[in-house]
Amino acid sequence: MGLQQFEHRLERLVEGTFAKAFRGQLQPVELGKRLTREMDLHRAVSVRGLISPNVFEIQLSPDDFEHFGSFLDVLAEELVEAAQEHARSSRYSFVGPVEIIIVKSTSLTKSTFSIESSVEEGEEVLTGSVVLEDGRRVGIGNAPITIGRLEECEIQINDTNASRRHAELRREGGTVVIIDLSSTNGTRVNNAPISQHRLLNGDLITIGSTTLRFETN
Repeated sequence: MGLQQFEHRLERLVEGTFAKAFRGQLQPVELGKRLTREMDLHRAVSVRGLISPNVFEIQLSPDDFEHFGSFLDVLAEELVEAAQEHARSSRYSFVGPVEIIIVKSTSLTKSTFSIESSVEEGEEVLTGSVVLEDGRRVGIGNAPITIGRLEECEIQINDTNASRRHAELRREGGTVVIIDLSSTNGTRVNNAPISQHRLLNGDLITIGSTTLRFETN
């Protein structure tokens, strides 16, 4: 699913004016496919789960670099967002912001390219967000977030099976932890009961009959 989302997003780049500009040329979706493979090949296991590279340098031939021209900034932005989508789908985490750098290499010939990746920590270490059942997102910053039925909870859920102050989300370094606040019916992550749990990208949080999804940014 992650690769399909990645490809569909990039394919939108070659509609309309992009289609004319890239006809018979190196296609953005080719960069996307190689980028996802780079993420998959160089993922690493850590205490946070699967860590993906977050900084990518894409080297293009002089002809392709010039041909992309004014589209380079747009392409880089789309590739960043698509990489984030692939990471969410594959349950990868980043230790810093995703960065795409596109440069010209005189050693490459037309329609050939290379990608080099690295894992680089940054200030924007994964904070993450919680996706509610209606699709709304609640970002997680430095302050703890309480989930429950009370109006003063940052995430208020209208669920009779939830306690007034049911659980708390707390950032600990570069990770997000969910803590059950001695709730009546307990808190589950991926259908397993927890008292405290370090969340990974894509984890499903069940509180009462309500399901929330945790996603890294």
